[in-house]
Amino acid sequence: MMYKLIWLALLILFAVGEAVSVGLTSIWFAAGSLVALVAALLGGPLWLQIVLFILVSALCLLAIRPLARKYLNNHVEATNADRVIGSDARVTEEIDNLRGKGAVVVGGITWTARSENDAVIPVGALVKVRRIEGVKVFVELCKEETACQI
Repeated sequence: MMYKLIWLALLILFAVGEAVSVGLTSIWFAAGSLVALVAALLGGPLWLQIVLFILVSALCLLAIRPLARKYLNNHVEATNADRVIGSDARVTEEIDNLRGKGAVVVGGITWTARSENDAVIPVGALVKVRRIEGVKVFVELCKEETACQI
């Protein structure tokens, strides 16, 4: 009787957790708890209940999660800052990570800049924006002045 209550409590706990998070975080365990509860109601031994819980939870996670990720929240809108990544930029203030200074212009907007590999980059150099952290862009010096094809 006690195992039936434990599986029922776990089922409720995982279902409520899923309802609160709405992020497909615990639905797999709710399914596993349900199967283990059914096994307990049918008089299955504890080891079988535990094995079924683990097996069903793992199978649900492996089978459903990829499908859910594909069809739910499948569109990510880029922000203005995301569009800067991969762009070419011109250095307007020497970039020196040790002295904590540097600036570039990307698309007419001035950004605080740091070197991706700690190299000092002179004013006027052409760079490629690699990533953004807060209000700083991290850049790499282009090998050729005409195009940044790093």
